[in-house]
Amino acid sequence: MLTYPQTVEWMFQQLPMYQRIGTDAFKKDLYNIISLSESLGNPHRTFKTIHVAGTNGKGSTSHMLASILQEAGYKVGLYTSPHLIDFRERIKINGVEIPENEVITFINSNKNYLEQHNLSFFEMTVGMAFNYFSKEKVDIAIIEVGLGGRLDSTNIINPVLSVITNIGLDHTNILGDTLEEIAIEKAGIIKPKTPVVVGEYQKETYPVFQKVAEKHSAEIILASKITLQLKTDLKGDYQQNNTRTAYVAARVLLLKGFKISSENIERGLNSVIKNTGLQGRWQQLHEKPKVVCDTAHNKEGLTYVTAQLRKETYTQLHIVLGFVSDKKLDDVLPIFPKDAIYYFCKPNIPRGLDEKILLQEASQFHLNGKIYSSVKEAYKVAINNANEDDLIFIGGSTFVVADVLTL
Repeated sequence: MLTYPQTVEWMFQQLPMYQRIGTDAFKKDLYNIISLSESLGNPHRTFKTIHVAGTNGKGSTSHMLASILQEAGYKVGLYTSPHLIDFRERIKINGVEIPENEVITFINSNKNYLEQHNLSFFEMTVGMAFNYFSKEKVDIAIIEVGLGGRLDSTNIINPVLSVITNIGLDHTNILGDTLEEIAIEKAGIIKPKTPVVVGEYQKETYPVFQKVAEKHSAEIILASKITLQLKTDLKGDYQQNNTRTAYVAARVLLLKGFKISSENIERGLNSVIKNTGLQGRWQQLHEKPKVVCDTAHNKEGLTYVTAQLRKETYTQLHIVLGFVSDKKLDDVLPIFPKDAIYYFCKPNIPRGLDEKILLQEASQFHLNGKIYSSVKEAYKVAINNANEDDLIFIGGSTFVVADVLTL
């Protein structure tokens, strides 16, 4: 039998993985996951679910909801992607990662099926999560969409609640070139007579959600109508949108019979990191100099992050920056401040953008710095160069953050 590291490496290498190769790994139908689920006895039908989609904030919102439900005393499954350090981060119950032996056993028991049916990395991971949640008899599971919604492997569930945080121009080569087209894909998680919470009003996308909700006789609730200022332990002003969305979602669950008190909501929002282990959201890694990392990686997310940077107090800003190769740099590079010192690097995945190309593109937007072959090298130089009252920001890609968190 394979060891845990060998099992995970088999999953990474044997079958297509979007995290590593990009668009070629995306399956444009649900046939494989439906077949796998049937072979497992349709485990997703044995527990309640909440389905969360969106361009930005779906990970934070999923973790907030899980934390609230944990505070209310429920046994809560949480499925998210991608992971930062260890594959097991994707599948948790009450904040505890799936045990290594469960990963080994699932792959070993189903290896012949997975190979014969050529399942993608994401499909097998979804099957593993549903199987584990069913086996452990969770009360409810928060299921984060991997990509899009309509054709995402998670979209075989019939949730008690759907949540769509917001819509931005990301993964346009798969989901569409306009906000309306992307909204149609995300709206694919709206189910008949199932309430849907929409996090933010956008004039291009909200009518799409209204139309689909009406078609399915699904109540639609707009979270951004709420003006409450809610506290959370997740840093960054941009979390206010996600906090409102999680709050409204919890109130909808209350109306559907879940026992959730105002205290559960308050404590849940203030204990997200403790209850779920979430990392990489305006996470401070060092004090003097202050070092912050964030997984924001598209125009909308990076706009929020750079706005947060402008509110910080520092003498000199240092930015360790890397992207994946299919990122539209013309959209994101203009967002970054020109007065920072840049450390351009390549995240340690095949999709990582070559640091020399990044330097060339960045120079066109008057972003100046030097190149480094790895995030590790770039970070070490930045920390050596920075004074105690400087600020170092690390980001541009989830995988840049993952690389620095492993140090």
